[in-house]
Amino acid sequence: MAKIGVFTCWCGENIARHVDCDAVSNAVAKLPGVHCSLNYKYMCSEPGQNMIAEKIKELGLTGVVVASCSPHMHLKTFRKTAENAGLNPYLVEMANIREHCSWVHTDREIATAKAIELIGMAVEKVRRNHALEPIKVPVTKRALVIGAGVAGIQAALDVAAGGVEVVVVEKEPSVGGKMAGLSETFPTLDCSQCILTPRMVEVGQHPNIKLMTYCEVEKVDGYVGNFKVTIRKKARYVDITKCTGCGACWNACPMKGKIDNAFDFNLGFGHDKKLGKRSAIYVPFPQAVPARPTVDAENCLRLKSMKNGKELCGICQKQCAANAINFHDQDELIEIEVGAIVVATGYQLYSIGKEQENPNIQGYAEYGYGKYKDVVDSLQFERIISASGPTGGEPLRPSDGRVPEKIVFIQCVGSRDNAKGITYCSKICCMYTAKHTMLYKHKVHDGEAHVFYMDIRSGGKKYDEFVRRAIEQDGAIYHRGRVSKIEEQMVDGVKKLMVYGADTLSGKPVVVEADMVVLACAMTPTTGAPQLAQKLSVGYDEYGFLSESHPKLRPVETNAAGVFVCGACQGPKDIPETVAQASAAAGKVLIMLSQPNLTREPEIASVDERLCASCGACVKACPFQAITKEEIRDRNGNLVKTTSRVNPGLCMGCGTCVAVCPSKSVDLIGFTDDQIYAQVESLAD
Repeated sequence: MAKIGVFTCWCGENIARHVDCDAVSNAVAKLPGVHCSLNYKYMCSEPGQNMIAEKIKELGLTGVVVASCSPHMHLKTFRKTAENAGLNPYLVEMANIREHCSWVHTDREIATAKAIELIGMAVEKVRRNHALEPIKVPVTKRALVIGAGVAGIQAALDVAAGGVEVVVVEKEPSVGGKMAGLSETFPTLDCSQCILTPRMVEVGQHPNIKLMTYCEVEKVDGYVGNFKVTIRKKARYVDITKCTGCGACWNACPMKGKIDNAFDFNLGFGHDKKLGKRSAIYVPFPQAVPARPTVDAENCLRLKSMKNGKELCGICQKQCAANAINFHDQDELIEIEVGAIVVATGYQLYSIGKEQENPNIQGYAEYGYGKYKDVVDSLQFERIISASGPTGGEPLRPSDGRVPEKIVFIQCVGSRDNAKGITYCSKICCMYTAKHTMLYKHKVHDGEAHVFYMDIRSGGKKYDEFVRRAIEQDGAIYHRGRVSKIEEQMVDGVKKLMVYGADTLSGKPVVVEADMVVLACAMTPTTGAPQLAQKLSVGYDEYGFLSESHPKLRPVETNAAGVFVCGACQGPKDIPETVAQASAAAGKVLIMLSQPNLTREPEIASVDERLCASCGACVKACPFQAITKEEIRDRNGNLVKTTSRVNPGLCMGCGTCVAVCPSKSVDLIGFTDDQIYAQVESLAD
């Protein structure tokens, strides 16, 4: 006989304001199977939990219903309370009478009646619940970090410091990411390289870290605790175990100073054609880790000639005393087993005035990016003013190498603009624009820095003070308004950029005769982020940012168990927030890998193999690849039938397979048809 206890929470005033909790308790006490019905102001508090535990022991309750907030908030809390009191935790259910009732009604009588019905549904369900046991999954004590910018580096170092082996996969020839190319960082104006380089060296030398640069994740199989990851090790044409990094090869390359350098964001300078250029065999930047070269197959004279059956050039190979260059190198597929995966693939800038991957994004052709050499984006400007940049930190115009006397900085290029297809705020643009004005003024004392902005968003410790400093101390001129267009004109024999805008505070049009224009572009996910998400079975939004499991309670977890996110792949972030989130993801990995087995919720799909028609509908529908077709054979090895089977380590309990099964042979444990029908029928009564 069922003995169910119902415990109704006031949630302070959140529920009690619109729901008569005493009336609810009295009405619910009359439901079939309900043995006791109580209410309390804060059921999730220690006294509230003690009340539940005491009644379980005192009355021998066989089921518990807690009527309070969303089960996303406190289901685990109340299940733990029941377990400590000797009741199987899966005999506990929650009725959401806050979000689903009190918060959406103003009529107290209607809200109270609805709360009673919601609790009645939960009572009918818990009467049909069964005691379940958590699933135990063995764990591979190794983690994979995808991406080696500051987020990936921090996550890898933290996991490695916890005594767990880490494999770091980076698609570029060196670790460091976007931060490696920055000049200084806000709000302290620390040298970016000074902060990052020691971490880069550490990640390359740590005994618990295996660094795999110039590699990409090809395929991900398996499930939480037991992932099998196939990594493509791209042909580098240089054996980094032999190479000494002496530089003889790239100094001898006949293509030296002729190829656009992606690390300098393909900047070109009219007065010196070699600035911002590299050779066909190159190290991305002097502090690169590993400090070993890579051959650019698209521009290498030897590799291009080999496609035509010839063997031209090869000067770098002749200069290499270590015999480290191999023009017959091939891509290699490597399979590794890991227990957890951290995604830290970073960001890229909104593509201005170019053909967009998203057809809904129109771009900003009116700003002349790509048409006028002196219109650059923010990362290109970082390289221009960086001491390690192509100009040695001198703020020179790309068109003619002149020092700009006036620079216009335009914020929100791509951000917060419904017409252009990107609606979100990129969060860091206000701050790095203020930084850019400071760095420019520190180098060109008589220069003018004009900023066109929509709003200033400087939410962070010492951030607003930093912006005020740019305006009040360094003299940046801020115009609250948008720029309509930019045109190049000759003024006194010098090319100038005429910037036409408006200042909404003064209500007047503004025209600035600028030498350079810097566009603060939106942060967008890195190329290939959605494709990687699909390999990992991780959700992503309409822009390609990876989705977290819960924005408040599980900000670094994903809907794919064992896969965590950190940094700008999840959304626009500054460096401090990125580092904090990377450490959070590392902490989650260490917690997960600290036990010999993982404990997973047992509320997963189950196939009745007697009824299964082996149509494969569930296999195709499963978003987590948790269902496979299996053959059932007799003792003699003869095939009896084919059926679908669920991998308990992969199943996330979403129920998609239940919905598509034509033979009704799939059920979701804890949410069976019998339970759902009983809940619906309770409303009819």
